[in-house]
Amino acid sequence: MPFINDQIKANEEQIERQKDPTSRFTFKTEDVMDHLTSSIYGQDHVLKHLEDMLHIVKADIGDPYRPLYVALFLGPTGVGKTETVRALAKSIHGDPEHYCRVDMNTLSQEHYAAALTGAPPGYVGSKEGSSIFDNELIEGSFSKPGIVLFDELEKASEPVIQALLNVFDTGTLILTSGEQRIDFHNTLIFMTSNIGSRDMGDYIDPTVRKKMKRLFHRSKPTHWKMKEDSLVKQLINEELEDTFPPEFINRIDDVLTFQWLKKDTMREILASQLHLLNGRLKKKNYHLEVDEDVRQLLISKGYDQKYGARALKRCLRKYLELPVALAMRKIPNGALRASLSNGEVVVSPLEGED
Repeated sequence: MPFINDQIKANEEQIERQKDPTSRFTFKTEDVMDHLTSSIYGQDHVLKHLEDMLHIVKADIGDPYRPLYVALFLGPTGVGKTETVRALAKSIHGDPEHYCRVDMNTLSQEHYAAALTGAPPGYVGSKEGSSIFDNELIEGSFSKPGIVLFDELEKASEPVIQALLNVFDTGTLILTSGEQRIDFHNTLIFMTSNIGSRDMGDYIDPTVRKKMKRLFHRSKPTHWKMKEDSLVKQLINEELEDTFPPEFINRIDDVLTFQWLKKDTMREILASQLHLLNGRLKKKNYHLEVDEDVRQLLISKGYDQKYGARALKRCLRKYLELPVALAMRKIPNGALRASLSNGEVVVSPLEGED
């Protein structure tokens, strides 16, 4: 059966390639970007860079001896860094989890580097040549690129950073045993980091912002006439250069800074979250209609510039999902309505429903 499934998949990919014989990749840049723009909000500048990258990858004219793309996502928590990678995996592979994720906080100590490159000769596990990488997810296929995410890069130890430098330079990771290698030539590599997040977070407080601007203006005259966004970006870049060696940064194709989510993007994010909630409710034979005043309440209570979309998700769980769960105990199935009564969210059968 595995052979038959592989053959079916190969036939499907062959048909897709025939539709666009100029590229071995079957994804359509326009379709990928449609999904990204409907999933990631308030980060148009990042999406523009990704669109440019997809055009180059689709044309298959990049350096054949390096990974297809290497990007570092910087910025505060909850603004869509990891979600962007998941959205790419969904649009290219049909599954938001179809990528290899490596949490770098698990590699924070030097002796954990063996989890990345395998145990050195003479140590337990050296003959197996095993590592935490999933080769299939990384290497992808002839018609689809692999995707890997190194999350919280700043927490990795120096040996791990050096191993990644070799990957960016040659597109290959040779395991310590010397008998196996992992191929990154067909891979989109993404890294996330919270470097500079504290500086960005300090700017939320007007008092702290004023003090910081005075301090930096005094210490560096080049900062005197900078706009706020430019100054924050400059501070992040300076911290980036203090954290990683220049030869490492120089091998990254794009360093992209995600911005705070503005309050006017919360309505779009809320609509997306409600759509996902209804998808889960549908499996239970329910559907939820949410009144406008409830939406306003959720946006008001769920907007926290410092913590981004995660604050809204926590708010949804507390103020909406809980009343829905309690209502489901009394209402067998059908359409529900979330309305506001005396400042509280009330979930009841939608008018006209039993």
